[in-house]
Amino acid sequence: MKRHIELPSDAQDVIDQAVNHIDRRLLSDADTATVVQETLVDLFGERQVYEQYRAGRELPPMTRVRLRSYNPKNAFIEAEHWAEQEYEEIQEAKYLQYLWRGFDLSPLSNNVAFALPFRQMLANHLFADAGDGLRLFGGIKIQCGHNIEMGDNTVVHNDVLLDDRGELVIGDRVSIADRAHIHTHGHDVVDQSDVTTYRTVIEDDVRLGYDAMVNAGCRIGENAMVGTSAMVRGDVPAHHIAVGSPAEGVKVKPGWESVADDPGALTDRRSSRELDRELDNDVAFFDEFDRNLAPSNGH
Repeated sequence: MKRHIELPSDAQDVIDQAVNHIDRRLLSDADTATVVQETLVDLFGERQVYEQYRAGRELPPMTRVRLRSYNPKNAFIEAEHWAEQEYEEIQEAKYLQYLWRGFDLSPLSNNVAFALPFRQMLANHLFADAGDGLRLFGGIKIQCGHNIEMGDNTVVHNDVLLDDRGELVIGDRVSIADRAHIHTHGHDVVDQSDVTTYRTVIEDDVRLGYDAMVNAGCRIGENAMVGTSAMVRGDVPAHHIAVGSPAEGVKVKPGWESVADDPGALTDRRSSRELDRELDNDVAFFDEFDRNLAPSNGH
């Protein structure tokens, strides 16, 4: 159980005004990258020096780099290199993802009363679909953002990885504990640059325990629970509790025995959720490791 608390009304009003102001700017015809830049400038208390920069005042080189880097057009993110992503879509998502990560480094991210509605607002703009009543805590790493669907009243705790390089679908009332990892892509064991993307599904009312890992292409069934540090490599049936590495179903939640399958090994259906993504012919590919993958013939 949790205690219901409220801020003083004047403090809540200021928070509502600030979040609504940024929301309206993101909904407007204003350049999104500029909105992100100015929001980050204010989050880090640099409005005065930013106005000096805009006025053409002479500033130290490091200060100019820092102020320019608040604008996501002047920065790279990892997802821009991924050839299976539509370039135009990842560019659009990049600006909001940049703000998401920048906000997490700001002092205001420690004020949960501001941070939760701020991230809800960002999710509304960034995710493919964002439900109501989301509680998204600090340090959540989002790979792309625009490939996430999330239902109502879901909570994602601190330092969680939401890998949406493929497609990530999370239902209603899901609880994801700290440091959980949910994946939607995998690498070939020989050629690491060969990436396969999947649709990973977390159904309604699921609980993922601390440090749990869900592999790409898995489905966690309705009302199921994945234990602490479990590694899921198959589908967890509805109402099951799965633990271990690799995870197995060890029991059915009390009261659900009559509608659940018997516990045991998880069925691996990941290949059925592999995504067919064609790469653009004009993409220039490269191996960042510059490896020779030919067999060595034992020498």
